[in-house]
Amino acid sequence: MVFADRTSLLSDAEELAQYQLHENNLEDPGYRQFLQRLAAPLLRSLPATGLSGLDFGCGPGPLLAQMLREAGQHMAVWDPYFAADAAVLQQHYDFISCSEAIEHFVNPAQEWALWLTLLKPAGTLAIMTKRYTTAAAFSGWHYKLDPTHVSFFSADTFAYLAKRDGFTLNIADNDVVILQRRKH
Repeated sequence: MVFADRTSLLSDAEELAQYQLHENNLEDPGYRQFLQRLAAPLLRSLPATGLSGLDFGCGPGPLLAQMLREAGQHMAVWDPYFAADAAVLQQHYDFISCSEAIEHFVNPAQEWALWLTLLKPAGTLAIMTKRYTTAAAFSGWHYKLDPTHVSFFSADTFAYLAKRDGFTLNIADNDVVILQRRKH
């Protein structure tokens, strides 16, 4: 895992200003197609419809949650800037989705630990984030230039977390991982 230099972190106000520049329009078919890259493998991994899910880091336009609702799942949303309802962090979920948000976590171990408490025993984590491959590739990688991107994951990072915390890992796409908690 690679972390941004802590002296380069934005203030909350600067970070929010960056997020408000994003154009995540709920009616944009291109945005829907982009999110389908996470929604499709997540839905294939779930045993049924009618399950409880949390879209963690949903942003100002929670289209992924809407798409999962359309597919028959019950969804809650959480985002520190756009949907900061602490009550949803007191529930337990069959699955948690996180699309293009984990790279914004200043202390990703803290959010990961929270997810482990929110996830039901046989639950699923579905994460979409660009992964770096090598240190050499990282040095010229465009993804790290976004000042709100501060935590960078590799396939090895997710393999380590899966092994440590009792998940099976499915690398579903170049930037999508599905982690299913093993039943004990």
